[in-house]
Amino acid sequence: MTSELDIFVGNTTLIDEDVYRLWLDGYSVSDAVALRVRSGILEQTGATAAVLQSDTMDHYRTFHMLERLLHAPPKLLHQLIFQIPPSRQALLIERYYAFDEAFVREVLGKKLSKGTKKDLDDISTKTGITLKSCRRQFDNFKRVFKVVEEMRGSLVDNIQQHFLLSDRLSRDYAAIVFFANNRFETGKKKLQYLSFGDFAFCAELMIQNWTLGAVGEAPTDPDSQVDDMDVDLDKEFLQDLKELKVLVADKDLLDLHKSLVCTTLRGKLSIFSEMEANFKNLSRGLVNVAAKLTHSKDVRDLFVDLVEKFVEPCRSDHWPLNDVRLFLNQYSASVHSLDGFRHQALWDRYMGTLRGCLLRLYHD
Repeated sequence: MTSELDIFVGNTTLIDEDVYRLWLDGYSVSDAVALRVRSGILEQTGATAAVLQSDTMDHYRTFHMLERLLHAPPKLLHQLIFQIPPSRQALLIERYYAFDEAFVREVLGKKLSKGTKKDLDDISTKTGITLKSCRRQFDNFKRVFKVVEEMRGSLVDNIQQHFLLSDRLSRDYAAIVFFANNRFETGKKKLQYLSFGDFAFCAELMIQNWTLGAVGEAPTDPDSQVDDMDVDLDKEFLQDLKELKVLVADKDLLDLHKSLVCTTLRGKLSIFSEMEANFKNLSRGLVNVAAKLTHSKDVRDLFVDLVEKFVEPCRSDHWPLNDVRLFLNQYSASVHSLDGFRHQALWDRYMGTLRGCLLRLYHD
């Protein structure tokens, strides 16, 4: 009596997405096995506990071997050891570089150094994210920062090219790099209501409008070593912002600016009387924020100042978001009707970005 046995041999590396997630989340093999058991996998598959343990260990070994390639994603695409379909490669990379909102809010704007890394124990305890996962996320931020911080060209494009991330995740990393480089304060109590998405939105606006790369400028000094066009704020632009002080220092200009805004918005705002009474204080706040951006400490405190000088006063008077939008639009546009003002392009570059940021920061 003869028996026939069909055998198929393949070398495609199998990736279990659920186990990959457990590994990325920093669980040990034993903890991962326990979580898989609780998910009901033994009943679903008919496997034994020993088989599940072996399967989990096998996946963990594979992930550990893949990790060095994930540190430089193009290497994963070109290596021949692991036969992984392109769609799976993209999934491995994207999920390896994904991060937790709670974690990124704790480190956003901080220097990506050993000093910050020492705080990861506390961050892990505070957020409930495993220490191992915190370390992976921090190391990813630091790795991307080191690779792209001195590159010319688009920050988002450089991240996509060197780490093969999706457009959305590349933009998020661009925000993280930009905030780490400029050390924006995000941890103060009055900023805790803001999400990473709020800050990332503002970062994208600033990268597009307030950096050297935003206007395609080359350094005026031929010996300058400025390479990170999208990472550093345009210092010449920041210096020029002092010219805007005339809008609040010149009483006639300030009165005319207020008159133009109030004439246009009368009958259109539910909080018109509050706006009219506070116009000069709000205008001084917004213009003085601009004038102080020549100092690195004031750059770092930009979001603190915006919340203190504009968001909180408007919120205390219960401005609806739509009224904030109408005010900012008219406040910005009416400057073009001030005959004595000679810095229209500078104003537009400043307020175009600030208006977008303020609307994002304002939660009515």
